[in-house]
Amino acid sequence: MMQTRLRPPVHFDWRKPHHWLAFGFGAGLMSRAPGTWGTLAAVPLYLLVAELSPAGYLGLTLALLLLGIVVCEKVGRELGVHDHPAIVWDEVVGYLITMFAAPAGWLWVFVGFVAFRLFDILKPWPIGWLDRRVTGGLGVMLDDVAAGVMAWVTVQIFVMASAAL
Repeated sequence: MMQTRLRPPVHFDWRKPHHWLAFGFGAGLMSRAPGTWGTLAAVPLYLLVAELSPAGYLGLTLALLLLGIVVCEKVGRELGVHDHPAIVWDEVVGYLITMFAAPAGWLWVFVGFVAFRLFDILKPWPIGWLDRRVTGGLGVMLDDVAAGVMAWVTVQIFVMASAAL
């Protein structure tokens, strides 16, 4: 008999700003593929910050990462689940990492989206290792940081290949 993995209940409190962040402004509350919806929620944020200087973009991304460690730890404790599927702030930050220094245009938004989702879902080494071994808010964020870095490398390879054509 095939076992299905039940999703733990979500106790979203709309009055708590840290819930809004952890749940990707509500995107993580989608019943199917919350990580994909969380990444989709990151696209408008990326479009807002894409024109920042490289230092400004990295500084903001680092600040959102550090905020995510604290917020995801707190919400995980409140939900009683270390890395609840509805917590998607890690996808938001992972996508921002993916898109660092990406060329402008919807093609690159899409390429980054697909690359990040593939690494986040498939979890090749070291992503899966980090996901299994590191706990707390840092653990929630770290595997998506690694997926974002691997997706960033992938996007940059595609950028260089397209420039060579």
